[in-house]
Amino acid sequence: MKRWWGAAPDKPLGPSLNPPEPMSADHLTQVLHLEQGAYSHPWTRGNFIDSIAAGYHMPVWFSGEALACYLVAMRGVDEVHLLNLTVAPDLQRQGLARMMLQALLDWARSREAKTIWLEVRANNHRAIALYQAQGFVQEGLRKNYYPLNLEQREDAVVMGLQC
Repeated sequence: MKRWWGAAPDKPLGPSLNPPEPMSADHLTQVLHLEQGAYSHPWTRGNFIDSIAAGYHMPVWFSGEALACYLVAMRGVDEVHLLNLTVAPDLQRQGLARMMLQALLDWARSREAKTIWLEVRANNHRAIALYQAQGFVQEGLRKNYYPLNLEQREDAVVMGLQC
C-alpha cells in the first residue's frame, strides 16, 4: 500500500496537519479563498453548498488555523467520483495531494467501492503525473469538457483507479 510520505514514516513531507474534519458552511470563507487562489475556473460557493447538502465526502485538513487542503468526492453504487482535490498553492509539492488520495482510497475501500473516477484538465500534466504515480490510468477523454476562456474549451482526461 502506498503511503503519502516520501521519506521514512518518521519524516513525513509537508506541514503538520490536524486530523481531517467534514467540510461545513463554517469553512466556506477559507475554502473559497483557497479555491480562487488555486484555479482559473474555481468552484463557486453554490457548488460547495450543494455538495455539502448532498452529503458528499468532503474532508478538510488544517495546519493550525490555516486551511491546507480539501477534497470533494461523490459516492455511487459501487464507485467514487473525485470532484475536487485542492492544496493551498504555497503547500503544493509537499505530499498533501498524495496523502489525500490515500485517504480517499481508504474511505472508498471502507465503503466497498470498486473504482475511483476523476477528470483532470488535459494540460494539467503535473496532476496527471501525480494520479498516474498513485495508480490511476487513463480511461478516456471528454472533448471540450472544461472552459478555457470565453471562446474556447479544454478536454478532460478521464482516469480511474481500481480499489
